[in-house]
Amino acid sequence: MEAGGRRARRREAAEYYRGQRVPERMEEALNALFPLSPGDLYGELANYLSKYSKAPVICKIVGRKVLDGVGQPTLEVEIYCTVKNYEKRICSTVMSFHSQIPENALPETIEAAEKERNDSVNTAVEWVNESLNTMLRDLEPTDQCEVDKMLGEYFTNKVEEKKEIQRQEEEEEEEAEATLALPPRSPSPATPPGKKKSAKSGKKSSVAERPIPPAETAEPVLSGSLAIGGTSLAIARAGATVSHIPLYSHIALLKRGQESPEEITLPLPMVTLLNCEKMSSSKLKLVKEVMLIPPVQLSLKQGIERVLDIQKEMTRLLESPGKMPGPQPADGKKGKAQNSGKKSLPQFLKRISHLGCLTTGYDDVEQLLLVMQAACSNIGLELGTDVYLAINCAAHELMDYDKGKYEILTGTFKSPDEMVAMYGELIDKFPFIIALIDPLRKEDREQWSNICCALGSKCYLIAEDAATCISKLKIDQNINTPMCSGVVLKYVNQTKVSDLIELTGILHGQRHITILGSPDGESSDDSLVDLAVGLGARFIKLGGLSRGERVTKYNRLLAIEEELAKNGNLRETKLEFVAFAEETQPENQLSDELPPPEQD
Repeated sequence: MEAGGRRARRREAAEYYRGQRVPERMEEALNALFPLSPGDLYGELANYLSKYSKAPVICKIVGRKVLDGVGQPTLEVEIYCTVKNYEKRICSTVMSFHSQIPENALPETIEAAEKERNDSVNTAVEWVNESLNTMLRDLEPTDQCEVDKMLGEYFTNKVEEKKEIQRQEEEEEEEAEATLALPPRSPSPATPPGKKKSAKSGKKSSVAERPIPPAETAEPVLSGSLAIGGTSLAIARAGATVSHIPLYSHIALLKRGQESPEEITLPLPMVTLLNCEKMSSSKLKLVKEVMLIPPVQLSLKQGIERVLDIQKEMTRLLESPGKMPGPQPADGKKGKAQNSGKKSLPQFLKRISHLGCLTTGYDDVEQLLLVMQAACSNIGLELGTDVYLAINCAAHELMDYDKGKYEILTGTFKSPDEMVAMYGELIDKFPFIIALIDPLRKEDREQWSNICCALGSKCYLIAEDAATCISKLKIDQNINTPMCSGVVLKYVNQTKVSDLIELTGILHGQRHITILGSPDGESSDDSLVDLAVGLGARFIKLGGLSRGERVTKYNRLLAIEEELAKNGNLRETKLEFVAFAEETQPENQLSDELPPPEQD
């Protein structure tokens, strides 16, 4: 009887395990232990086990030639990683190519530069697909420092190879000349930059004027250097992607040694409203760009909307000059300037600049500023209270080296010392101008010091041309620029993410402000915005509110603002100027904070 009972129980057990009741009972037990659905439970288990899986590593880097926003070739870098034993495309970045061709360059100069650019991009694609692809394989994309170190060493080797090739070519040329017994070549009789021709007979010359410093030799750009910057930025974006955080958060962590900031300040936009092109074959005039800066008390979204309103009114005025009311005389309020007489309206060109803004010509600076005042007044805004101006002077494009003076208007010349006095009068008359970019050449260091002491407590004096080559900016923990309020940094050529992190740390430690700037030849890649936010830049200079490659970046900035506000991490910025003349002033003491705008 007992044996029969055992057999019956075994038979019941076999039927139990053979039937469908096992998974049902298992699910009941799991639900009792973990009140989750099976799908959620398996997901939680996968997330738990993923902590113990191997970290993603780079398995492939792909470079290709693509077009930028103005139809010129540039570099795209694509990153693939091995994630849980599978090859996966992580991200890609498109580099912006920085053009150093002045707007009044000759056609043959432009043609030669375009050929050089095309060759450089082809070389960069070759570097990425061959050397860099092999060199960076199996590295973790989150290890930015190690990646940038290897990229820096690779670039240094390429520079040395180039120097060696040039040295050999020079030796071969000398040997060939010696073999042919050619006479040595005499130096060119052309006047070098910075030296004045002797005065012609019958013309007066000023003996009191000092010679200007010659223009510094432009730093040569190694063909293919775009591969270094493009790969570094692509790795940074890949590191953010595999860490499941935004790129700006990843950059902020890299800058702060993996310490997450409690609050983040958004950079204020310098929105280009007007691109003031030359109207003839003469040099550019004193103003290259007119930019609007919204007040800090507005949200970024409100500030952009205000700029758009001003842009619409400016377009209306410039297209219908007869309907524009004459500027009003000064009434004592900040931002109002006296009307020194009737001014004809600037000539308007009905097209959008490559900077994404309106183009216009003018006879003098006052014309532009008075039209700006009228446009703001028509929509109930006041310059200096509801919005501020920044002016890009691009003074390095104005110098006449034969005369040793700046040609600020056709036939109107001023010495560097006279330029300082002129800017002082301009800011006194139009105090709503709170930033001057490149008011002087970088070589006029004495005048930079003078203008900073005279105007540093009233506006920002920004160096852009002096900051073109980031690798030369820092020397022994110092900034190799003239005295200034800050610099415009652009992510181009062999710039690496680690370079920007180190450089902005030095700049901020020396009371300089940082402006992340957008190169002339832009792409639709919006990484620049995340870089500016993560690095803590004070301003961001993206061009105008037209053209897709420009608007994409403004949209990214708006998205970051919304995300930070939602998370409670958004901190209000401040606009403060440094009183350079007060040398005894403590380093952390700033002056002249701008007043808040009038509330509606």
